[in-house]
Amino acid sequence: MDLQLRSKTAFVSGSTQGIGFAIARQLLEEGADVIINGRTSGRVAAAVKQLEQEVPGASVSGIAADFSDAAAVDALLAELPHIDILVNNVGIFELREFTELSDDDWHRCFNINVLSGVRLSKYLLPRMLEKQAGRIIFISSEAGVNVPGNMIHYGVSKTAMMALSRGLATLTKNTGVTVNTVVGGPAYSEGVATAIEQIAAAQQQPVDSIRHHIFTTLNPSSLIQRFIEPAEIAHLVAYLASPLSVATNGAAIRADGGVLNTIF
Repeated sequence: MDLQLRSKTAFVSGSTQGIGFAIARQLLEEGADVIINGRTSGRVAAAVKQLEQEVPGASVSGIAADFSDAAAVDALLAELPHIDILVNNVGIFELREFTELSDDDWHRCFNINVLSGVRLSKYLLPRMLEKQAGRIIFISSEAGVNVPGNMIHYGVSKTAMMALSRGLATLTKNTGVTVNTVVGGPAYSEGVATAIEQIAAAQQQPVDSIRHHIFTTLNPSSLIQRFIEPAEIAHLVAYLASPLSVATNGAAIRADGGVLNTIF
């Protein structure tokens, strides 16, 4: 299927590794021009180089910005060209007990996970509406539905992201612009992989054995019974970024491996 993404320009926040990197790679493979983002210029340059090697002939560039810094976000916005596809992926998470969370912890989580999408969308959505075309995609998590007790602030921020996405979609009525959310499930990111490799080494057990045990223990409701590969989430994002997906708007679409025990 031709997703008709050639000549489109995409910006993917938080895309030097993990799901964001996989999304950038998939969009490049579909022929889009992609601007990636990370906190430091060094990480951005390294990711751009890797993408150029993995997708020969790709049109990829990068802009460094720390989304916890409003001034850095303003500077990033000033550098952006016309954007056809905005992927709000940047986010942070940590395991913290509710009673240990300070107001600053809550503010930092929402500033990066939620306000990043607010600021980018506030700048880019009016331009998309003027052109009568564009895509905004938020990368949320099943934790926004099944909010975990050991990182409530993260879960609440992911719920807020879904609400923000739906609210923005109401502004696109009778246009060719869409705003949707991808609700991702437990993914095998670099951080997860490193932690599992360390546990396997400490216990002198095969990585695959530890990986399976941890997943089934923490996610017994999963229907695929394994971690999701970042590329599997990226495939759905690429479709939602396509002109072919115009009938899908204001939706929260799951790529969770069936972890959520719900119909919708």
